[in-house]
Amino acid sequence: MRWLLFCLFALTLPIMTAQETVPDGFEHWTGESLKQLDQTLHTEAGKNPHHIGTKRLADFANDTFMLSRREADGIVEWHETQADVFFVESGSATLVVGGTMVGGETIEPHEKRNGTIEGGIRRKLVAGDVIRIPPKVPHQILLDGSSGFTYFVVKVKGY
Repeated sequence: MRWLLFCLFALTLPIMTAQETVPDGFEHWTGESLKQLDQTLHTEAGKNPHHIGTKRLADFANDTFMLSRREADGIVEWHETQADVFFVESGSATLVVGGTMVGGETIEPHEKRNGTIEGGIRRKLVAGDVIRIPPKVPHQILLDGSSGFTYFVVKVKGY
């Protein structure tokens, strides 16, 4: 009987002593945590003059992760060295993408904002949609009467 107990103890010892090791750079955002953060961003957007709430979730050498909520039309953006990938979480909006950015201002290196887009195309975005915007392509989100639009953003760096 002692031998059997010893064997059972010996088999469970590695389980009891092993510690879970998470790889460097691993991140996990649950659906529930993103819903809770969306509520915080809703409050933030109400106080922001551009009616946007954004939270940077992680920033790595090659990519950045953010959650954004818009409650009004966005401004025109252009990124020289980053691609944007949007995962639409809730709401709906129209994306204006492509064409030519007119009157944009350099707000920091490799980034332009404001102005208008001439000749872009329009795409309706709804929850569940995923889009990728290449570097050097102007884009703008228009709410078209929607009360809110939440999207998970991956910025891919290094182009």
